Amino acid sequence: MPKIRTTRTKKPPEGFEEIESILEEYAKKMRDAENESHEGKRRAESLWPIMRISHTRSRYIYELYYKREAISKELYEWLLKEGYGDANLIAKWKKSGDPEGEGKITIKEFRRNVPRKGA
Repeated sequence: MPKIRTTRTKKPPEGFEEIESILEEYAKKMRDAENESHEGKRRAESLWPIMRISHTRSRYIYELYYKREAISKELYEWLLKEGYGDANLIAKWKKSGDPEGEGKITIKEFRRNVPRKGA
């Protein structure tokens, strides 16, 4: 959850104004999800919309910085520091490849390498 900005807090870096409206839209969706009725839902089910919004907001920041290169490093770090994005989740996306998938082979490779009877 982003920190509340007051007169004492440091001003956001240049370029924040361009993405501020989208981030405020995410904040509005987050408030709606938090205030939504939880009756008839399991405890975990009530958190799903909140986690989805948090995930998409972090993905938006990730894509702005790493994919589109539309924001500065200073703004990116400020956004993470202020809680607009999840730094651990973004770090996971930055890693190349799937660490669990290393060393695994596909079904086609497996079928190609399996010795056949009578051959």
